[in-house]
Amino acid sequence: MNDWSAAPAPFQRRLLTVLGSDELGAYRVLRVADVETPEPRPGQFAMIAAAERWGGGEDERPYLPRAFSIARRRVGETHFLLEDVGPGTRRLCELREGDGLWALGPLGNGFEPPKPRHRAILVGGGVGIAPLAILQDALEAEAATPVTVLLGFRDRARATGAALLHGARVATDDGSVGHHGLLTELLAQELQQDPRADVYACGPAAMLEAVRALCADADVSAQLALEAGMACGFGACYGCAVPVRGGGYLRVCVDGPVIDAAELEHVSEHAGAPA
Repeated sequence: MNDWSAAPAPFQRRLLTVLGSDELGAYRVLRVADVETPEPRPGQFAMIAAAERWGGGEDERPYLPRAFSIARRRVGETHFLLEDVGPGTRRLCELREGDGLWALGPLGNGFEPPKPRHRAILVGGGVGIAPLAILQDALEAEAATPVTVLLGFRDRARATGAALLHGARVATDDGSVGHHGLLTELLAQELQQDPRADVYACGPAAMLEAVRALCADADVSAQLALEAGMACGFGACYGCAVPVRGGGYLRVCVDGPVIDAAELEHVSEHAGAPA
């Protein structure tokens, strides 16, 4: 069985070399040479920034690194899934073979293994499918847990990203690919057929809230990979705090990003990946 314990990050950032940036519909898969990193647990992330021209330019931004889920590990490589949604992600999408990338990670807490005799249902929306790819790799390497993959996207261009995983059922908002409607409609069908499942989800806040509520009503355990604005990635800035059931807050970067859905009263609007 693979070791699902959280990998400790090196204390300082590392300068990595880009091996390639592959187009995947509306997204890009950034591949970097990464030999010395501890093996990440599915669901962990890294703080990354371009080594050159990181700051200034459009709106004189960005200067802070961006948090990205680790999408896949290959021998000597780490992969990230990118979407151009602003100056920071645009600069990362511009990187090509030979360019430098600063990285700090793996950081945070990842997914817990499924319960015995339970299947795993992976539910991803938009660029939030990234941590589910490495999770699917880990589950299939153990070959002990049936895996169902449900992915949702806005349109056909983004639905191409489903190729990051395999065997997925796809839903699109505009009906251009797969099921025309909400991703949670597919999840409801799966749970009606067999509720003996552990749900793993990452995506926009509205989707995560729908998954949380659906699983709560069905008495099905769910683990949600949250996203929030981070300046540091290791709990110092409190920029990523989200409220929890019963009062108080947790920091997504150190208490998450993967959170047991039962800990949350509601998934707040800033705690989801962009669609």
